[in-house]
Amino acid sequence: MASVVVPFRAASAKQRLELPDELRAALAHAMLADVLAAAVAVGPTILVTEAEAAQARALAVSHVVQVVDDPGRGQGEAVAAGLNAVEDWPALVVNADLPAVQPRDLLALLGSMPPDGIAIAAAADGTTNALALARPGLFAPLYGRGSARRFQEHAESLGVAAVTLDVPALADDVDTIDVFEQLVS
Repeated sequence: MASVVVPFRAASAKQRLELPDELRAALAHAMLADVLAAAVAVGPTILVTEAEAAQARALAVSHVVQVVDDPGRGQGEAVAAGLNAVEDWPALVVNADLPAVQPRDLLALLGSMPPDGIAIAAAADGTTNALALARPGLFAPLYGRGSARRFQEHAESLGVAAVTLDVPALADDVDTIDVFEQLVS
């Protein structure tokens, strides 16, 4: 069993999707619900979100998920706050925009993790959609362009093994309207 941390910025969710605000928010929360459903099947789950994110917090309650307040300084700081609340290691970090993710995908990520290392699930653009961390102290706030490579380099700098996992449900995030349209067609 692993703990799962899911960061979710409700106020700015899916800003690159060129959709009306109401539809964009509904889509972001629907994807969050999908990710939380998969996560709780794997282990204790922690949602990191803003204090005023009422709909996200309601989803957390309905999925029996712990909530940690987002410190508001970016994804890296949100993930760090969630990891600080983890009691049972190893831990997975899973982005909230992976609508096809299933428990088996998260278990594959966990199963690929080296005994004292890191497993990385990258998006096609080289960003990072999910991580498996064997123990505390392996995470660094390295998100953004090229982050999958930076997480690999970070593991090397710590002297721990890192693997990259290619699972479509962990690679296929929804960042643009083109991707959204491909997933719904």
